[in-house]
Amino acid sequence: GYHADKWKKMLIQYSSPTEAYFDTSDNDPFCMYNYLLDITTWNKSIRRGFIKVKIIDYAGNTVESQMNSEASTFQQYKRVKILTGFHQDIEKIAKISLTFSTKTLIGPKQKLRILQMKLKSLNNPKR
Repeated sequence: GYHADKWKKMLIQYSSPTEAYFDTSDNDPFCMYNYLLDITTWNKSIRRGFIKVKIIDYAGNTVESQMNSEASTFQQYKRVKILTGFHQDIEKIAKISLTFSTKTLIGPKQKLRILQMKLKSLNNPKR
């Protein structure tokens, strides 16, 4: 990796398009709290789409994840792991809500049936 102030000098030398991924610090205003969403679905047919996660604490505070830029493929009884991030950390989660989207306007709406789900904090792995 490269320090944030030096990344452009390193990538500018490549003539082809290059993707850059930045890790943020634990301090505001650039903090990001990362979670690993591990889900198993039981739809008989394959589903392809995006998952948005909303977590709510016991006081009613809510935070939503950013939708991933790449779609995931969900098959019956196959585990899928998705890295998701939040701009705020919620220590004691009371409720988790998932929204499945195919990002298409044409065609029938599809449901994603969840058999098992686990949300693990990567910043605080003991949680």
